[in-house]
Amino acid sequence: MFDQSTVIGVCGAGAMGAGIAQVAAQAGHKVIVYDRDEAALANGRGAVEKGAQALLKRGKLDATGAKELTGRIVWTLTIADMAPAGLVIEAIVEKQEAKASLFRQLEEVLAPDAVLATNTSSLPVTLLAAALSRPARFLGLHFFNPAPVMKLVEVVSGAATDPELANAAASLMDGWGKEAVAVRDVPGFIVNRVARPFYGEGWRALEEGVADAATIDFLFRDLAGFRMGPLELGDLIGHDVNYAVARSVYDAYFGRTRFVPSLGQGQLVAAGKLGRKTGAGVYNYGADALTPAPRLSSLAEAKPLTINLGRDADSLKALLDAAGAAYGADKTIPAGFASVGGVLVGFSEGWTAGAFAHDFGRPVALLDWMRDPAAASAIAFAASDAEARAAALAFASACGRKAVELKDRPGLVVLRALLQLANAAGDAVRDQAADADGIDKAMRFGANYPFGPLEWLKEYGAARAARALDAIAEETGDAMYFAGEQIREAARR
Repeated sequence: MFDQSTVIGVCGAGAMGAGIAQVAAQAGHKVIVYDRDEAALANGRGAVEKGAQALLKRGKLDATGAKELTGRIVWTLTIADMAPAGLVIEAIVEKQEAKASLFRQLEEVLAPDAVLATNTSSLPVTLLAAALSRPARFLGLHFFNPAPVMKLVEVVSGAATDPELANAAASLMDGWGKEAVAVRDVPGFIVNRVARPFYGEGWRALEEGVADAATIDFLFRDLAGFRMGPLELGDLIGHDVNYAVARSVYDAYFGRTRFVPSLGQGQLVAAGKLGRKTGAGVYNYGADALTPAPRLSSLAEAKPLTINLGRDADSLKALLDAAGAAYGADKTIPAGFASVGGVLVGFSEGWTAGAFAHDFGRPVALLDWMRDPAAASAIAFAASDAEARAAALAFASACGRKAVELKDRPGLVVLRALLQLANAAGDAVRDQAADADGIDKAMRFGANYPFGPLEWLKEYGAARAARALDAIAEETGDAMYFAGEQIREAARR
């Protein structure tokens, strides 16, 4: 259906359209880019030329290849010039009426067997197809910005999309060096649906005063390996865009989702603090702005204390091994905990430190989840009381780590977000948005996650995750945290 001789049309010469044009041209296709705005075409052409030069500098192309890449692209203000295209990808404003009008014009120009695709990130593909006379020849090809860099393309089939067309489009995207994932036409597709708790939990932690913004973002980077934390990523994306997607997905599911849009983010949008593009968002980006730093607890007064492990404490073993700590076999210590000067120290399992202290009748300090305890530079903890706080600081000092003190809350920060991401991914599998492998691939290549949510769930343990989620739901009184069907089924297995 598609091969290298297929002429690719792109409608919209903005950042996304220009990026898609570069990708297609780099794969050897002749490309026609249409836009109604002459300045937009000039900017798009400049962006592709800049992209070709970047490839030249990195050794991905030689001088001849860079010249050939830009030479394959034709830029036009006339929609009739799109006639030779066998596949046209629309990348204009996210407004249904504007897209429907464009598609009607394209159908008058293109051959009957030409394929139309939309790059929409939020509008239903089936709804957009309703404006077409040939809806079977229409699908979604959702690229991620910047398109030349981001690997993922969500291949979205509407209700009327020819299945063979979707398969051919996925093969074409694979040939362009992309990671194509087949997606059913559901609100938010995969990434914009499953990723919502990442942002939502970051905002909720900030609004609850668990830690300041710089500390929250630091924990996601340091403990879990994310390239950026949720608040700084929102600044990069633009809070107007991020908040609009959150509202759109929430409304599309009639509120039956694993997150609620953030009031705090909504207030930023109302105040015009949209992030980097306006010079201020969660953080300031003015010329005199300081780089935000996490709040670390002082270890200067940490007292040396005896660290003793009880039975079945493998979850702490890697961390203590890295610190050269000694082990004991005190069976009065609950599984998964260490005794630090008589205080129980262990990883969060959903309940608060205060709840554990009540159950055990001893002070408790809980640590947030770590992807690699040997690599993390810090320990994030919540303490049931002052004695537990002192023990946690001593523990961090003994392990040669910095310490971040958090407000005692169910699931702490990183663990709670990861659990909800797994919950959201499980819901997406249940709703047949995509299969588990496709969801993990989408989150790794479309959101740059260090691991897929379901991959993480398998490693963490479904039964353990179900218990932790139920604990968070019970302690917060918020039913959205209860473990979903997919996690419960996996736990039973």
